[in-house]
Amino acid sequence: MPKLSARRLTLLVGLSGLIPLLLLLSPVSALASHSQVSVFEEDSVASAPAQVMQELRHLGSTEIRVVVHWSDLAPSPSSSRRPRFNAADPAAYPASKWARFDNAVRQAQAKGVKVMLTVTGHAPKWAFGRGEPPDPHNSLGAWKPSASEYGKFFTALAKRYNGRYHGLPAVRTWELYNEPNFGESLAPQSVGPVYTSAVMYRGLVATAWKALKSNGHPHDTILIGSLAARGQTTPRVFGETPPLLFVRELYCLDRSFHFFRGSAARLHGCPSSVGAFRRLNPGLFNSSGFAVHPYPLGIDQTVPPNRTRAPNPNYAALSQLPTFVRGLDRALRADGSGKRFQLWNTEYGYISNPPNHAGVSLVNQAAYLDWAEYLSWKNSRVASFMQYLLVDPNPSVGVVEFGGFSSGLIFYPTFMGGGPKPSLDAWRLPLFLPKTSARKGHGLEVWGCVRPAVYAFRDGRGAQTGHIQFKANGSPLFRDVATVTFRGGSCYFARSIAFPSSGTVRLAYSYPAADAGLLPTFAITYHDPLTPYASRSVSVSVR
Repeated sequence: MPKLSARRLTLLVGLSGLIPLLLLLSPVSALASHSQVSVFEEDSVASAPAQVMQELRHLGSTEIRVVVHWSDLAPSPSSSRRPRFNAADPAAYPASKWARFDNAVRQAQAKGVKVMLTVTGHAPKWAFGRGEPPDPHNSLGAWKPSASEYGKFFTALAKRYNGRYHGLPAVRTWELYNEPNFGESLAPQSVGPVYTSAVMYRGLVATAWKALKSNGHPHDTILIGSLAARGQTTPRVFGETPPLLFVRELYCLDRSFHFFRGSAARLHGCPSSVGAFRRLNPGLFNSSGFAVHPYPLGIDQTVPPNRTRAPNPNYAALSQLPTFVRGLDRALRADGSGKRFQLWNTEYGYISNPPNHAGVSLVNQAAYLDWAEYLSWKNSRVASFMQYLLVDPNPSVGVVEFGGFSSGLIFYPTFMGGGPKPSLDAWRLPLFLPKTSARKGHGLEVWGCVRPAVYAFRDGRGAQTGHIQFKANGSPLFRDVATVTFRGGSCYFARSIAFPSSGTVRLAYSYPAADAGLLPTFAITYHDPLTPYASRSVSVSVR
C-alpha cells in the first residue's frame, strides 16, 4: 500500500479582517510534510460491513483492520483429529464461514476503504503441538500451532483475496499473526532461557511469507510483529514477553545482540550462521513494516501519552517507541541487514471512565488521543495511527473488569443512550497545541488534521477547507483565524499562530451539502450531518 506521505498538503491561510496586525502565521516547516496511515478496527464490521465502512468514510479513516481467527474458518476446530481436506484450497472451507470476510472486503472496496487482514490464531485443536497442559487458556487455541498448517491456511486466504478468485476484490495489506508475545495468542511463551514464542513465530512468518509471495501478492504491504507493549522477563506458559526481548530471540541474538552459535544456536532453533538465517527467513528482513500495540494499559492507563510508569527499556508503549526502534535497528544490524522498519501502530486506544472506572476521563480520552497522534506524526519512523473500536463492547460481556474494554468513541447502545464521547470529534478532527501559553505577539504551534476531507476530495467534491477558529474569553462567537485547504494530500497541518488574547481554539469542517457518499448510516444518530463539525476546544493563554 503506498504511504500517504507521498502526497502533499496545500495550506491556504486566511486572516480575519478584524485582527490583521495581531495574527502571525508561519509554517512549521520541519514537521508539516509528515503523514501517516489512519487505521481503524471495529468488531461490528462482521455483522454490519456496509454501515461500518460508511462510518469510516464519514470519519476519514483510510484503512480498516480485520482480524481473521484461524478457528473461525477451520473445519472441526474443537476436534483433536484433523479432518481430511485440502487446507490450502479456499473452496475446501464452508462458504458460510467466508461470508462475513467476503462482505467486509467487498464493502470496503465499494467505499474506497483499504483492508488490512490480520491472520492469526486461535488455532484449531487439530493443529496443536504436543504437550498441551490442562489449562483453560488452551480453549483460545494458542498451544504450539503448526507452522505448516498455518501456512496452508494462509495460502487459502492469499488465493481467495488476490483479485482473481471469483470476482472477489484483492487485499493488499497483511499482518502476520496478532500479539505472538502474549500467551493467550501463542504458548508457551518461554521454556527455560528460550523465548519459545519467538521461535515459533519465526516458523509462522516463514510459511505465511511463502504463501503470500506464491499466490499473487508480490508487492503487498506485509507487516510482522504485532507485539503487545509489555511483559515479564520470564513469562513461562501464558505470560507476556517484553517486546525487545522477543525481537532479540526472533532474530537469534543473545543479550548482547550477538548471533547465537554452537549449542546455543541449536537450543534457540537457529542455524549455524547469519547468512543461513537470513536465507531461511526472508519475511523477517523484507517485510514492509514492524507492527506494535503501544496501548496505555495497566499502570499507564491514565497516564498522558508522553509518559510511562513502567520505564522498562524492553517495553514498547507509545512514549517508548524511540527506544524500541533503536533496539529493532540494532537487531537487524547484528544480523547483517541494513533494514530500518517503519513502525505500524495496529492497535491503540484509551479506555474511558465512564463506563470503566479505572479508565481516563472522557475529556482526557479525547485530549490524549490527539496528543498521541501528534507524537506519532512527529516520529518519522511511525507509519500509522490507530483507533481500536468505534463503539464500546457490551460492558457485561467479555472483559468486564471495572466496566469493559471501553476504548470506543461511542458508548454501547444500552449505556448512557449510546451517545458519542468527546473522543469522536477528537478522532474526526484532531487538534493539538504542544504549548497553550505565550506572550502577546508570539506564536503557538497549532497542529491538526482535517481527516474526513480525504473522501470528499476523492469523490470529486473539489478542494476541502478546514477552519482554525478562535473565540476570545467573554466572546460568544468563534471566528476564523486561518483556513487549511485539502487538495488530495496529507490531512495534517502545523502552523504557528499568534493569538490576539486569551481564549479558545478549535478546528471546524463542513461536509459537502447532502453528500450521500459521506453521510453516516450507522444505527446511532449523533449529529445533524449538515451542521459543521468542530474538534474539541483548546484553551490558550496570552500574557
